[in-house]
Amino acid sequence: MKLGLFAINYGTCADPELAVRVAQHAEAAGFESVWTGEHVALPDPAPRGFVMPPALPFLDTIVALTLVAAHTSTIKVASGIIELPLRNPVILAKELASVDVVSKGRLIAGFGAGYVRQEFAAVGVPLAGRGERMDDYLRALRALWSMNNPEYHGRFVTFAGIDAQPRPQQRPGPPVVVGGEAPAALRRAVSMANGWYGFSMDLPETRRHVDALRQVGKEHERPDELGRLELTVTPAGPLDRATVDQYEELGIDRLVLLPQPDADRTQRHTPVPVDRILRNIDMVAEQIIAV
Repeated sequence: MKLGLFAINYGTCADPELAVRVAQHAEAAGFESVWTGEHVALPDPAPRGFVMPPALPFLDTIVALTLVAAHTSTIKVASGIIELPLRNPVILAKELASVDVVSKGRLIAGFGAGYVRQEFAAVGVPLAGRGERMDDYLRALRALWSMNNPEYHGRFVTFAGIDAQPRPQQRPGPPVVVGGEAPAALRRAVSMANGWYGFSMDLPETRRHVDALRQVGKEHERPDELGRLELTVTPAGPLDRATVDQYEELGIDRLVLLPQPDADRTQRHTPVPVDRILRNIDMVAEQIIAV
């Protein structure tokens, strides 16, 4: 089981010095990866049921990944997730290729469709059709990363007669992870991505989604070049070695932990004192990684 740490760019880790300190501590403790979250803007006032306060600080994902990559040497840096429909894919392809080069091939590129109406309106992107836009953008990213003479003609993006160097260090590009629990997200993960990411899932929820992914795999062809679908989950609730083993039995390859794994839903995005985050990392290293 690979272990990652979430929220390396927001809340407590929106402070650049603390982000570096936490990432270096996680690397030394044996964590496999650190993951960003993303919101370009948050709704104010927060809608009913939305647990992120409007003033919650987020470092931009690309900036945060570059910062962390420059101050570590082995731990993977991952976007979990970039709201892809809100981004220009040609510019984003350049940014992520650059992160992969700076990190010497340690990038995991995670994407999702997004869902916050106010955020889409502020950026000027329609919420409707975001899934189709995301599919189009994923294909464009891969064309820019992998083709000798990049060319793509889609509904939302088209280009030809260009080049964009440097290419990512990982060939034909960094592994792509798709986040989301909707049927369209599961289909997208199976047919277009190297991995799938489910956020804040207990064991029964994880089992349901793993079963759903298997069913989707029977209904949609998976290109051979994508290999086996890697499964990543942020677990809900307290974690011990026995619980990790249960996630592994379900087929989960990676658990990406919250800075305070025992936080309930209303507290999971609350800034945590950095010393507590470091103690939590040490506890995971002692009770899970070292066992």
